[in-house]
Amino acid sequence: MEPTDPKTTAKPTLKTIARISGLAVPTVSRALNDAPDIGQETKKLIRRIANEIGYVPNRAGVRLRTGRTNVISLVMSTEHDLMNHTARLISSVAGGLRNTPYHLIVTPFFPNEDPMRPVRYIVESGSADAIILNQIRPQDPRVAYLMERNFPFATHGRTDWADKHPYYDFDNTAFGAIAVRKLAARGRKVIAALAPPRDQNYAAHMIDGMTSAADEMGVELRIIDAVTSDNISTEVTSSVASLLAEQPDIDAIITASTSSAMAVVGALESCGLTLGKQIDVFSKEAMPFLNLFRADILTISEKVSATGEFLARAAIQSIKQPKLPPMQFLEVPEED
Repeated sequence: MEPTDPKTTAKPTLKTIARISGLAVPTVSRALNDAPDIGQETKKLIRRIANEIGYVPNRAGVRLRTGRTNVISLVMSTEHDLMNHTARLISSVAGGLRNTPYHLIVTPFFPNEDPMRPVRYIVESGSADAIILNQIRPQDPRVAYLMERNFPFATHGRTDWADKHPYYDFDNTAFGAIAVRKLAARGRKVIAALAPPRDQNYAAHMIDGMTSAADEMGVELRIIDAVTSDNISTEVTSSVASLLAEQPDIDAIITASTSSAMAVVGALESCGLTLGKQIDVFSKEAMPFLNLFRADILTISEKVSATGEFLARAAIQSIKQPKLPPMQFLEVPEED
């Protein structure tokens, strides 16, 4: 067996990139760290060379030099149903971190765990430079904790302190109002609403929008209390089927997720009702799927790909430029 040529197996370093690019090592290092004083074309050149030669930064070395990990953690519950937009959010955040020095890790926590546990661990261990959170509550203790410690973060959803921190949110007030107005225009008179869990801010926004529009349109709105749009599909189907049997005057149902919309359709069909004729279902969705499942489901799209990309940039800004105003965006659904 011939000896391996060390020239061909040596791990690429900053000096390797500097030699190929003709730039100084400090310039290469600053370009890879997205320094604002380095031009975009130079950054693209350095990143292209780094990708081509398989350069991987030594994270231990980076941390010693800068005090940073170049890691952003997406903290998420494991309780989401399979058809939820969790996977899409992970993918879009990861996409938003492409061509940056930052890497994404997903930190899960289980339904029976304290949601503060992973947040405290990340902050106290310094295992990430920033955190991205979802399932936001009005006075979310995780957000209060991070603000108190000046730890960089961004949220998918708004708290009561939204003016003070980075977020991306979908306008669920507008969604609720649009859903009620469209159903009323189709002649629906008694609308049931399968809202998100009440301890999450977007549930209150959605209910506010539906309530205002119901008063405006002169229709009756009934909030389903037994289950939420986050319950597992079998629970939603069973509960909604019982509701429809007890309240046969319901002629429309609004829900907040793809999985719960499918479960609602299963419930009404088990009751012998025809979707689009005797009863309508209106839902938001993260990808164009529901109309493949049943063409008569009424939908509004939530741009989850844009959500993740924005949150990635917002988290990076909170790390690198904490004194700037926090990045914030409210996605307003389009009404046809």
